[in-house]
Amino acid sequence: MPKTEAADQAARVRQPRRKLDGVLLFDKHAGLTSNACLGLIKRLFAAQKAGHTGTLDPFATGLLVVALGEATKFTQGLLDADKTYLATMRLGASTSTGDTEGEITATAPVDCDSAQVAAALDHFRGEIAQVPPMYSALKREGKPLYEYARAGIEIERQARKVTIHSLDLISHAGATVVFRVRCSKGTYVRTLAEDIGRLLGCGAHLCGLRREAVGGFSIEAAHDAAALEAMAAAARDACRLPADALVQGLPRIELDAAQAARLKLGQRIVFEVASLAPLEAARAYDDMGLFLGLVRVAAGVVHPLRLIVPAA
Repeated sequence: MPKTEAADQAARVRQPRRKLDGVLLFDKHAGLTSNACLGLIKRLFAAQKAGHTGTLDPFATGLLVVALGEATKFTQGLLDADKTYLATMRLGASTSTGDTEGEITATAPVDCDSAQVAAALDHFRGEIAQVPPMYSALKREGKPLYEYARAGIEIERQARKVTIHSLDLISHAGATVVFRVRCSKGTYVRTLAEDIGRLLGCGAHLCGLRREAVGGFSIEAAHDAAALEAMAAAARDACRLPADALVQGLPRIELDAAQAARLKLGQRIVFEVASLAPLEAARAYDDMGLFLGLVRVAAGVVHPLRLIVPAA
């Protein structure tokens, strides 16, 4: 290993990690795993802790919503959120994985026009049943399905209901079809492409996938690795959104200084106004507007759910 590379690597190892909170909208490039993205972001921000809100396959690009530090406590809502993808599929060839990373398993002539492609898409809007692919991270007896697939073992899978909120044909030229889909959690766009190809009678696989939105977050506000690498540390830190950006859809509750102090200790708060509306989850803030975490309200009592642990 060259001396300069070894010194750079040693400097990275010695770099102290910070207790850093917030949310980063990251534009992933092809070839990186989602976990590799987390490692990259932790290094760039010298962050102690990071987690994502839904993986992207290595060949896919686009929006990866990354939670840093205490924000990792509030990712469930985005894991369950709808997602929007721009997908490119190749007609006339099926692969073992449903995308370009697999081997071609079958080919067929392509003789459909754009009207036929659009008509095929009509069959996949609304609630549909999907059989999860073998090359997926779903587990059976503690092992992900892709491990069985790599060993040549086919596992029976039950179809699952997912919802395709919108499915629009963007372009069709020869064997290449580009479509945009907004779908519920658990939807496999690879499987959607395969099913469309099957209906058209020629087979298909996914050859490009870009995630454009997750819940209310859009790729337009995301930063890629090259841009983040080129920034000064202060500018990079300024790219973070606050932790409560992940829960903006929840109601907000304001607490006075004494109430906030009790909540920070994990204690429940009894309001004098017992008619305070019951809430399964709400955002709690102190009198200075500082986000304290999530609470539940029942019978006029505020119960802590997941709270921010302030930096020491």
